[in-house]
Amino acid sequence: MSRVLVTGGASGLGAALVNRFVADGHQVLSTDVAAEVDGHGATAYRQLNVRDAADWDAAVAWCEENWGGLDILVNNAGIATGGRIDVESLAEWDRVIDINLMGVVRGCRAFTPMFKHQQSGQIVNTASAAGLVHPPMMSSYNTVKAGVVALSETLSHELSPYGVSVSVVCPSFFKTNLADSIQGADTAMGATARQLIEKSPRTADDIAAKVIAGVQKRQFLIIPDRPALLAWRTKRFARPLYDRQMRKIAARAKQRTEASGPARDAGGAGSPAAAADSVPSAGER
Repeated sequence: MSRVLVTGGASGLGAALVNRFVADGHQVLSTDVAAEVDGHGATAYRQLNVRDAADWDAAVAWCEENWGGLDILVNNAGIATGGRIDVESLAEWDRVIDINLMGVVRGCRAFTPMFKHQQSGQIVNTASAAGLVHPPMMSSYNTVKAGVVALSETLSHELSPYGVSVSVVCPSFFKTNLADSIQGADTAMGATARQLIEKSPRTADDIAAKVIAGVQKRQFLIIPDRPALLAWRTKRFARPLYDRQMRKIAARAKQRTEASGPARDAGGAGSPAAAADSVPSAGER
C-alpha cells in the first residue's frame, strides 16, 4: 500500500486518479484549491493552492506527521489556456506559467528533500500531448506543458541516484470540466478548446486507468490515448508530414480570421478543432 498525494484532486483527471488509487487500496491525500470538497473519495482531503509555497510546506508537514512520509506525488493541478500570440495577454501568460509550470516546480521542490531522505519515492507530473506536439494558436499552453516534460526528464536523471523515479503524463483531449477554467482575450481559441474537450470520446476514468498502469511500471513517458500517441509518433518519424499539417492549420485559421473576424473564428475547417483527429493539440490538467 502506497501513500499518495494528488493535486487538483477534486475534479477531472485528479478525481479519477484519486478514486482509482483508493480502489486499489492506497492511502490518498486529495488536495485542491477549495477549502472543502464533498464526496472527494480520498482517505483525506486538504486545501492546497499550488501557487502558494506555504501550502506546499504544510502538505509536506501533514505527510510527515500523519504518514511518516510519502510514496507517490501526483502534480496534476492545472488550467486550460491558449490563444494567438498577438491576442493572448501577458497577464494570461503569467497566470498559466504560475499554475501549470511553477505549480509543478513547487511540488517537486517541496517533496524532493523527503524523497531523498527516504531514498525512495515517485513523482508523477501531468503534462499534455501539447508538451510533445505544438500546434499553432496555443503558444502559452504548449510552452508550459513542454516545460513540464523537460522538468520531468531532468528530474528523472537527477533523482535516480536517490531511488526516486519520475513519470510524465501526456494525454490528448478527453471529457472533463477543464473547459471551465478557460478564460482570456482570445475567445475564439477558448471556444475551440471547449469543443474539443466536450466532444472527446474519452473520459477522465479512461485516462486514469492508463496512467495508473504506467505509474505501476514506473514508466517515464505515459501517453494514455491513441490520438496523442499517433501525433507524437508522426512528429518523431514523419516530421515533414507533421510540419505540413501544422502549417495548414495556421493558414486556414488565418483565412477564417480574415473572412469573419477574430471574434467569430471559433472552430470549423482550418481551426485546431478540425485537425484534432489527425494531430491532437492539447490535453488535460
